[in-house]
Amino acid sequence: MSSIIDGKAVSLAVKEELKARISELAGEGKRIPCLAVIIVGDNPASRSYVRGKIKAAEFVGIDSRLIELPENVQEEVLLGKIAALNADPLVDGILVQLPLPAHICEDRVIDAISVEKDVDGFHPQNVAALWLGRPCIVPCTPKGIIHLIRSTGVEVSGRKAVVVGRSNIVGKPVAKLLLDLNATVTIAHSRTRDLAALTREADILVAAVGRPRMITGDMVKPGAVVIDVGINRTEDGHLVGDVDFESASAVAGWITPVPGGVGPMTIAMLMRNTLEAYKARTL
Repeated sequence: MSSIIDGKAVSLAVKEELKARISELAGEGKRIPCLAVIIVGDNPASRSYVRGKIKAAEFVGIDSRLIELPENVQEEVLLGKIAALNADPLVDGILVQLPLPAHICEDRVIDAISVEKDVDGFHPQNVAALWLGRPCIVPCTPKGIIHLIRSTGVEVSGRKAVVVGRSNIVGKPVAKLLLDLNATVTIAHSRTRDLAALTREADILVAAVGRPRMITGDMVKPGAVVIDVGINRTEDGHLVGDVDFESASAVAGWITPVPGGVGPMTIAMLMRNTLEAYKARTL
């Protein structure tokens, strides 16, 4: 039976550390970091995610601003809000909750956010810097995944890592971060032939493909570290990952649950990115 990587506990430790550091700033009479969050429309999932982010900011001591815009807001109005936040010296991080309504171009919105305030790490300049190995804001979920892997104490260098999924938000950047840690990395996807043969070779397996319970126990190498990024809702309303937890946990050495694994780490890393953006601008 594998050991559970408790994302809630690991993320709480990160937030407690951030809380102490921000408390020190306040104690020294310095301005505390500020995160601005923009949400468009009333998507229930987006609302839930935003509430979690605002709650985490409150916990660690980060000042937060919530900008709520109607579903039918014009793209230029949204871009104007972003421009105002870019110019505001008291705002350190800007996040626009995705997805956006179909009439708004997400790429234009992401490109409009100041590189220095792009705490999601989605701006093309931050993406390019990540791949070039230059200083940048690292995307929250990949950053959290690496933190979870390291929390196991497993040495990444020299290990075989397989990332199932090639999205720009998770799959590609987490593969690059693993490569930076000297893992031998393979990116697999929906067109990969004999996926099971590939995943069975992985010392570190990251599932970020968006298909419920796609990775089963017979696809996992005994003793592997398995990180499940998927969040899928079944017909009976339960949340499940991209990994079949029951069968995989009987084989893996370490595994994240869903929920309670990667999700809490994404928010914790957003708070860390906000503090790091603040320090880059003020110190």
